[in-house]
Amino acid sequence: MNMTEAANAVWFTTKGQVVIPLRLRKQFHIEDGTKAILEATPDGILLKPVTAALIKRGRGILKRKPGDKSFAEEWAAYKQHEKELEDRHAR
Repeated sequence: MNMTEAANAVWFTTKGQVVIPLRLRKQFHIEDGTKAILEATPDGILLKPVTAALIKRGRGILKRKPGDKSFAEEWAAYKQHEKELEDRHAR
């Protein structure tokens, strides 16, 4: 293990919790209660903290254009169409 790997080493508790070094917690704005996303990759496990900055970057992705239906209206129409297809196949 080289010096860079040692500086970024983490520890697992008996409960499966991960202890992340303070330097990295500060660097990535990880505070008590911060949630994270775990992703399996070919190289191992990737842990992405869900911080305010990450949430802010995602804002507006699902914005609709003026005149578009709301998500609830779209979902209701989708479910209605799905029901009609099921009814058609049941006959």
